Amino acid sequence: MEKSCISVFLLLVAVSYALAKDFTSKNDGKRDTKEVKETKPRLPQTLSRGWGDNLVWTQTYEEALFRAKNGNKPIMIIHHLEDCPHSQALKKVFAEHKEIQKMAEKFVLLNLVYETTDKNLSPDGQYVPRVLFIDPSLTVRADITGRYSNRLYAYEPSDISLLYSNMQKALKLLKTEL
Repeated sequence: MEKSCISVFLLLVAVSYALAKDFTSKNDGKRDTKEVKETKPRLPQTLSRGWGDNLVWTQTYEEALFRAKNGNKPIMIIHHLEDCPHSQALKKVFAEHKEIQKMAEKFVLLNLVYETTDKNLSPDGQYVPRVLFIDPSLTVRADITGRYSNRLYAYEPSDISLLYSNMQKALKLLKTEL
């Protein structure tokens, strides 16, 4: 019994030595040390969802309507999806554009990753990304559009200057019409 236990033990040592030798020879004699990738600590999800962490965002459409009416500010609603490459590209440009971030402070901001039941928020269809402006009288500004005729409220990263001028337009209309 002792001989068989010793034999099994020696066999296990020989097999593990052979496997270890085979493994290191495949890695040019270097031990396999997995590189530990440095990752930034993941911050908790905020209402900005990356569109501007220094801005004040509302949580719901109803809250945005309340704040707009009481604060006499226009609403800017951004419809987007987290896994949409077009939304991600626009988000990156929007968040990095200093003038837009500064002007956005004058708006009640809401970004939605889900569709609302209010048909006024999808006047020409449900696509992303789309940006709508609503004045404090709670009227969707159908006259403030992007450059596409088939998706009136769509913006691409290359349209960031148009989005900026539309934000200015929304603020200007606020002063002249209300």
